[in-house]
Amino acid sequence: MDLNNQILKDYEKRFQIFQKESGISGKSQAIRQIFDTIEQVAPSDISILVIGESGTGKELVANEIHRRSHRANKPLIIVNCGAIPEGIIESELFGHEKGAFTGAVGIRKGFFETADGGTVLLDEIGEMPLSAQVKILRILEGKEYTRVGSSETKKTDVRIIAATNRKLEQEVKNGNFRQDLFFRLRAITIELPPLRSRSEDIPLLANVIGKNFSKENNINFQGFDESALKIMESYYWPGNIRELKNLVESMIILEKGRRIDEQIILKYLNSFEGETRNLPIPVNRPTDQVEREFIYRALIDLKNEISQLREIILTRLFPPKRLKSWEGGDSFIFPPEEANVIYDDVATEANPIRSMPEMEKTLIEETLSRFNGNKRKAAESLKISERTLYRKIKEYKLPF
Repeated sequence: MDLNNQILKDYEKRFQIFQKESGISGKSQAIRQIFDTIEQVAPSDISILVIGESGTGKELVANEIHRRSHRANKPLIIVNCGAIPEGIIESELFGHEKGAFTGAVGIRKGFFETADGGTVLLDEIGEMPLSAQVKILRILEGKEYTRVGSSETKKTDVRIIAATNRKLEQEVKNGNFRQDLFFRLRAITIELPPLRSRSEDIPLLANVIGKNFSKENNINFQGFDESALKIMESYYWPGNIRELKNLVESMIILEKGRRIDEQIILKYLNSFEGETRNLPIPVNRPTDQVEREFIYRALIDLKNEISQLREIILTRLFPPKRLKSWEGGDSFIFPPEEANVIYDDVATEANPIRSMPEMEKTLIEETLSRFNGNKRKAAESLKISERTLYRKIKEYKLPF
């Protein structure tokens, strides 16, 4: 029993060190599995495929694998395959000889030659052209390559880590990715979960990001209220950790380090929603101007959301009435523009006409019940933002 306790204690210590040194924070089982896999594979030279949505931390994983390997004192070269034009990617990866093409005025080393003895991270490998993929396969299988414009075979001793946010199985089916390269890379696969699937890690991540950022920028940050952290746990986070980091850092700057409560987090989350309201927020303007813009934006959003909610309520509670037209055909009368118009359904004592707030409360309560309290799904069904839904839940004191 003592031995087991010691083993668990040693594991927890290693896990804490891993989080501190790698920048990969969390307490979820998913993060522990990633830690376990990195511990096992880092000392070897096996190639690794890291998959995950944009912003989940694929580069952090690659850095930690390299740091824990016997290649740690050699270079880690990060290649963004999606950012290099197809016409020059082979020259960038493998180098070229003088005169190999117009503008090749001298010999140039490629990334694989520069990284000899170290590690190459092929980020977004799913965007690499097929012509370059076959040469990557040659390096994986024989550690050989040739410079553009040369017939001489050169050797390189590198470890390859590939990363992608694409479904490579589907890319293979579509003919955009070589099947043999896919099979060669996927021997060891580390899958990074989206942030929304490990919401229990969000409070820890937010606090770590806030602490580090405020320390780096000499800001006296007063932390988060529990209510703000709960809202962050419920948010969808389409941009994953990168989005969380941007949000926390923006709030710390624009709120001058004061404690983040429920009202503040809802305001900033709302500013993140929609393509027209994404960050970066221009922070080089006076603070009072930025604050006025946020208030103005929030008022416009509130007006639009009330209109949307009213339309949904009218449509659902008062469906179209089918009447006979003067010509004898069918016609439709849709819900009127004003809520106080008298309908065919006559009010009685048993069935009185309810006020708009009563109907709104009922609709929200029924929708939340239908989705077992899942606020994201309920908001999508109601076609309103989660910020509006949280406000209505609080306003009507709903038990969700």
